[in-house]
Amino acid sequence: YQPIVDFKSGYTYKAEALIRWNHPTLGLIPPDRFIPVAEETGAITEIGEWVFQQAANQVAKWRSKHNSEFQISINKSPVQFTNREDGHDAWINHLQELHLPGDSLAIEITENLLLDVKSNINDKLLKFRNAGFQVSIDDFGTGYSSLSYLQKLDIDYLKIDQSFIRNLQEDSSELVLCIAIITMAHNLGLRVIAEGVETETQRDLLISMGCDYGQGYLFSKPIPAEEFDASFCLTEKSKKMK
Repeated sequence: YQPIVDFKSGYTYKAEALIRWNHPTLGLIPPDRFIPVAEETGAITEIGEWVFQQAANQVAKWRSKHNSEFQISINKSPVQFTNREDGHDAWINHLQELHLPGDSLAIEITENLLLDVKSNINDKLLKFRNAGFQVSIDDFGTGYSSLSYLQKLDIDYLKIDQSFIRNLQEDSSELVLCIAIITMAHNLGLRVIAEGVETETQRDLLISMGCDYGQGYLFSKPIPAEEFDASFCLTEKSKKMK
């Protein structure tokens, strides 16, 4: 789980669930190596179901123990949306069994998924929205989505891709692009998360632009739930993150 920091308050009430494969002989394998294979073979559906179960159970614990509005983001592959065996209704039912509202989870999708005009994908997204799930567009700015879908599908968050954050500095083209994305998003009623924040300069520039949230190694690398629990004070009375 990687913390997502609220720039306005300095608190951490959000996190993204990230999967890693600790292979017994090959060691730690990053997702960009095994996720494409999982999508090609169809194993992504079973993996995605496991990730959902883990995240849902974890957010139930953190909402009960730390903050009643804590939210975990989970990535959902386009393959999962097109796979008939993917249990969308089961996700909604499981949250109900845990007595959790839909907004305890945010579903992260790619920009390119918005270009797929198949009605079943739109229907599935709207079903999640009707159940209260929030939706985030991951790696925004790298795809070719139609901006009209940002309103049509009732998106909640835009995540600025880390390629725009990596070289962010005063008088840079990245600064102009980030300002444009944040301004557009806010005018549409969306909140903005900046990915890949690694320096205090990047953080300070993003705050000056009015960016809502930051995520990156400046705050923490992805860590196991137990370490997250011990490292971050999540209650309303906790200390702000430095």
